[in-house]
Amino acid sequence: MPTRRSLLLATPTLLATPALAQTAFDHTIRIIVPFAPGGTSDILARILAPELTKQLGQSVVVENRPGAAGNLGADAVAKAAPDGHTILLIDAGILATAPSLFTRLPFDVRRDLAPATMLIYAPYILAVHPSLPAKDAAELTAYAKANPSKVNVAHSGIGAANHLTALMLTQAWGTEPVFVPYRGGAAALSAAASGEANLIINGATATQPFVQNGTLRGIAVSGAHRLAAFPTLPTFRELGWPAVDSGTWQGVLLPGGTPQAMVARWDEVLRAVLAQPEVTRRIGDLGGEVRAEGPAAFRGWLESETESWGAIIRANNVKLD
Repeated sequence: MPTRRSLLLATPTLLATPALAQTAFDHTIRIIVPFAPGGTSDILARILAPELTKQLGQSVVVENRPGAAGNLGADAVAKAAPDGHTILLIDAGILATAPSLFTRLPFDVRRDLAPATMLIYAPYILAVHPSLPAKDAAELTAYAKANPSKVNVAHSGIGAANHLTALMLTQAWGTEPVFVPYRGGAAALSAAASGEANLIINGATATQPFVQNGTLRGIAVSGAHRLAAFPTLPTFRELGWPAVDSGTWQGVLLPGGTPQAMVARWDEVLRAVLAQPEVTRRIGDLGGEVRAEGPAAFRGWLESETESWGAIIRANNVKLD
């Protein structure tokens, strides 16, 4: 018969068992990227996956689930088992704009997805195809005013943050170019690089290589400072343009209902990976900045951005259904 002492000694172990179970990983982990390969979310996921495999002791695979302006992949995670083995890596601006763009979403952003960690911020690069006769911001705005129908703006989908940013900028310039939606940032970038469209505003992480090799000509960047890779490109703020803080904010969310212990575990692991010097360097080389912020800060950011983007969407009567 167990003694009182033996029961007391066993109690901490017994109490810890449920908490340990809530943070255990025992099979393959899926990172759902709700866009096609080649965009910022996809690039970041493939940087993180090998390091997460080492940290968690389980295979971590990246699954691209493009469609419905990112909602297809987000919905798959919202409906996944809340055990921490399926996570969503997404440009969080998509989630901030979705409630205002769609009257019927298959999931509720606040209820069905649990923010874990904001990962990085990457400013936008405004770039043009070399065939467009504009070498700098002044020449671009003058050309756009004189030839609005000849400026074709590629973006990652109606209501996406880069679409709304382009809308705000061109309104400030006093012109109405042709907006051309594509299925994700990678497709929009490919269209701009080929000359199918001749202007794009897109995340630096994916766009920077195209500017570096001359496929696209950089004009300006969003964010608080100039990019180290392109010190001659002015910021939107320097030019007196709006949307100075726009850009791509990449974060990880889990299915709603995931135990808080598991959410905290993912926050801890992701912060540890992002703090690795090689990971930080690779993100920086692509024009991004590590912005590791936990669940509470991420949720607050989502609520604030949902309100601010919603006002812009309503003012411009942008709708997808």
